[in-house]
Amino acid sequence: MSRGFGSDNHAGVLPEVLAAIAAANDGHAPSYGHDALTARVEARFREELGEDVHAFLVFNGSGANVVCLRAVLRPWEGVICAETAHLNVDEGGAPEAWGIKLLTVPTADGKLTPELVESRLLRLGDEHAVQPRAVSISQTAELGTLYSREEIAALAEHAHAHGLLLHVDGARITNAAAALGCSLGEAAADADLISFGGTKAGLLAGEAVVVRGADAAIALPYLRKQTLQLASKMRFIAAQFEALMADELWRRAAQHANAMAARLAERVSESPGVTITQAVQANAVFAVLPPGAADQLHEKWFFYDWDERRGEVRWMCSWDTTEDDVDAFAADVVSCCSS
Repeated sequence: MSRGFGSDNHAGVLPEVLAAIAAANDGHAPSYGHDALTARVEARFREELGEDVHAFLVFNGSGANVVCLRAVLRPWEGVICAETAHLNVDEGGAPEAWGIKLLTVPTADGKLTPELVESRLLRLGDEHAVQPRAVSISQTAELGTLYSREEIAALAEHAHAHGLLLHVDGARITNAAAALGCSLGEAAADADLISFGGTKAGLLAGEAVVVRGADAAIALPYLRKQTLQLASKMRFIAAQFEALMADELWRRAAQHANAMAARLAERVSESPGVTITQAVQANAVFAVLPPGAADQLHEKWFFYDWDERRGEVRWMCSWDTTEDDVDAFAADVVSCCSS
């Protein structure tokens, strides 16, 4: 398959992760996560994110989000999220299929603020209305933007003051931590619930549901099974996370992806007709192109048209994006937009 800028999911698997899977493929081990390797990874999550966290490994990001939120929502409760959130736009109605009501908020940059959350805190105590119970943010956000640690702390403080929980959809949490120059624990310090991403970071398949406190963890083993996210051969998911966290492999991979996005934005930003629409803070570039330019580029390169009405596109970089990839693509962007 030709290389492109469609998604960090399009990239292959980190070589260290593939080696870890092969190393785990030795002999027999107890199934469903009752093996020594999974226990080590669960302990590693506590080291990284705090001694009060409980980690449950799952297959994919949508499953992680659904399991996470099912653990804390009662049937009459809902989740406040950005209108552009992956939960709302790109999960095929999975939250709603499992009874999770989404209370969406329009945003300019994909990010919530306490003021925007406040706009959905309506009809509290009204038996006719869904009651907010959690606030969900994506880190990084769906428009490639980044919450600062202070912004997340303010959202958590506001949520907790109103009896709400803060959920972080961390499909790209490693990119966020690398961009912020902080640890994984610091990147998620104020979250009550985390969908910890692995696949976009370079795993073959694997995410984690991370919750703080024993109470939230009680339901997780049962919900993971009921939501079809319990792996029989869990050690192979665990092996991937162990490799990702060893010697901060996650940071090196994420820093590279972020750097390639910055390089791409720099290369195309001065081209006539190209408008970068969001701050390039992690591994995504959003841009508006002149009419017809995207169609020309699609003849050679794969990427997603984000908003066809305004000619906006999304370009994603990954751990294996090369400088040559970026420079060749940027040259074609400049050529198509100039003509």
